[in-house]
Amino acid sequence: MRKTTTLAMILAGGRVDELNVLTLYRPKSALPFGSFVRVIDFPLSNLMNSGIERVALLSQYRSYSLINHIGTGAAWDMLGRNRGISILPPYTGSEQNNWYRGSADAIYRNIDFIKYVAPDEVLILSGDHIYRMDYQKIIGYHHEKDADLTMVFIRVPLEKAHRFGIAALNDEDGERGGRVTGYWEKPAQPVSDWASLTVMLFKPEVLYKFLRENQDQESFEFGGDIIPAMMAAGFRIYGYKFRGYWGYTRTVDEYWQSNMDLLGEKPLIDMEAWGLRTNLDHRGIRDFQPNIIGDSAHIENSLIYNGCRIEGTVRNSIISPGVVVEKNSVVENSILFFNSHIGRDCLLSKVVADADCHFRDGARVGAEPGASATRVTVLGQDNVIPENTFIDQGAVIYPKLAETAWKQTVASGEVLR
Repeated sequence: MRKTTTLAMILAGGRVDELNVLTLYRPKSALPFGSFVRVIDFPLSNLMNSGIERVALLSQYRSYSLINHIGTGAAWDMLGRNRGISILPPYTGSEQNNWYRGSADAIYRNIDFIKYVAPDEVLILSGDHIYRMDYQKIIGYHHEKDADLTMVFIRVPLEKAHRFGIAALNDEDGERGGRVTGYWEKPAQPVSDWASLTVMLFKPEVLYKFLRENQDQESFEFGGDIIPAMMAAGFRIYGYKFRGYWGYTRTVDEYWQSNMDLLGEKPLIDMEAWGLRTNLDHRGIRDFQPNIIGDSAHIENSLIYNGCRIEGTVRNSIISPGVVVEKNSVVENSILFFNSHIGRDCLLSKVVADADCHFRDGARVGAEPGASATRVTVLGQDNVIPENTFIDQGAVIYPKLAETAWKQTVASGEVLR
């Protein structure tokens, strides 16, 4: 008897404008998180821990960093005869002549791959959320209800519900879930607070039917097109209620907050307890030497990975491999990516700095001395911040800024290109 199989398809190729300079050179799913992992590691680790071993990753925007991170899939134990991670970028030729036109179109373009695998169900996931989930519970609920589609929902504040796909659920199964009786994609005036996590489990034949029919439409999205069409046709759609942690990192503020949720005595995210895996070969993470902590260093409530040298003060911050903080400098409430260098007498307050940023002596970013920033300041990768420069909170610095483009003072909220 053939083993029951689930094919997971991860939508991982998009860029999010709200993340600004952090996604100029990488898709959101490849964004560093928590000092040394990537956002894509969360759904991949969930799949590994759920025993789902056939995975397709749909990439599109600047795929190199994502493909380089995935490697062979061995980091998530997805390497073998009947398991693995397949990268499915868009292609031209034959009947296809353009990019993926939306989430539903991306899956439709790869129906031949799905049919080749011949799974019992197709699990479609977003590649850019921070959470831990046992997908087998959703699969079990899907089979129990004989659902055509099972979606996963989480409660959000009603005032924020307009940002998500929102469902109304009946009380058929109480705290576990229920039949979806209404669905609205980003409604202006939400009537429910159950938001979609973009975790969708389909019967393959139902998925094929609605993807084919959607090709005659002008929009190609699951939330805006496929799900409403299934609702109108009376198909069985169920909602599974998720009550764990969910980090929605669509904006810079949300990304910053999700990273901060790694800190504290009882962090909301525990990467070790969650069984999180990453590719330690990417950027040579496994080869970094132990940290060097100087006599003058002060570290408080921070996550600092190997390969760093800390001589100054680091508070409430996430520090990636290869970062240097020189004497008399303070880094607080900040996220520093790989190989950034903080010179002497610097202050960084509520800053997200991409890889290879070099802050010359006396640079102040995010707040004046003695003050704490309330807005996040973002610096794109490969920047050299001149000595004694002041960058006020909320500013955005584009990557690889030319030396002649710098000013002594960058105003609050200013964008420097």
